[in-house]
Amino acid sequence: MTEMTRDSTRAAATPTIGQVTLIGLFVTALVTAQLTASKILGFSLPFELPVVGAQLALPGAALAYAVTFLASDCYAELYGRRAAQVMVNVGFAMNFVLLALVWSTIAAPVAPTSQVAADTFATVLGASTNIVIASLLAYVVSQNWDVLVFHRLREYTDGDHLWLRNIGSTASSQAIDTVIFVTVGFAIAPAILGNGDVPGIGLLASLIVGQYLLKLAIAVLDTPVVYAIVGAIRQYDLDAAALDPAGRTGD
Repeated sequence: MTEMTRDSTRAAATPTIGQVTLIGLFVTALVTAQLTASKILGFSLPFELPVVGAQLALPGAALAYAVTFLASDCYAELYGRRAAQVMVNVGFAMNFVLLALVWSTIAAPVAPTSQVAADTFATVLGASTNIVIASLLAYVVSQNWDVLVFHRLREYTDGDHLWLRNIGSTASSQAIDTVIFVTVGFAIAPAILGNGDVPGIGLLASLIVGQYLLKLAIAVLDTPVVYAIVGAIRQYDLDAAALDPAGRTGD
């Protein structure tokens, strides 16, 4: 292999700033979602909604998890279906690394000088088995569905209407994610494992509807953000392509 060929291969394999940024955003939001999933948030509404009523209840990970769909949609639009599926499935594997690191820290002995008590640390960071099972199952199904639907819509529209595939893929995948997470985490897993109380149908429905309404609103509102991110990264890549490796403007 000649020196020129080696340089060319290295340049082709070098990830762009756009790729690194979107992967970093995806992983950051994914880790945040995993660590905040067990807290249930409650927001009072100035009006009543069917099923939900005047109180919107949703898991603490709802916002962070919505950001993962924004990042994966941008990544899929820019770098293709296969690249997006690789990112999603590697992210799934990294969840186990996160859990192993957190649980090993919980299991390690605490120093007398620690400012945080061991049981407090475990309560805050040690998500229950129910939440872990539910979040992992919901993640791997919904994220792969999101990438699949995104590219099916892109094929049907010949690459036009980014807003349609962003909203369509996210809205359907978030519905799948919400139903799996709530039903498995708060009903199926506690019933099978016997390690928690199973809430009534009313509360389960409220959690599902509340979480999905927020995610759907984010899917609609983040569309201009998706356009902005995709446009900025495409422009940056075009500008970078006009420069040779030495930084000179191309002919």
